[in-house]
Amino acid sequence: MYSGTVKFFNESKGFGFVVDTASNEEIFVHVSGLIDNIREGDKVTFNTERGRKGMNAVDVKIA
Repeated sequence: MYSGTVKFFNESKGFGFVVDTASNEEIFVHVSGLIDNIREGDKVTFNTERGRKGMNAVDVKIA
């Protein structure tokens, strides 16, 4: 499990980015990978999996 902060999330389009606390890396997140509803600035925990264009945050939930 990783922890991070939601940098951006567009609810109408269903995607955004989470910044990993440890690496400061931006990771793509899609609505299909959410457990909880998220908003910009939320502290979250998540796992990652490789997607077509790089790493995706999955199992994203409010910390």
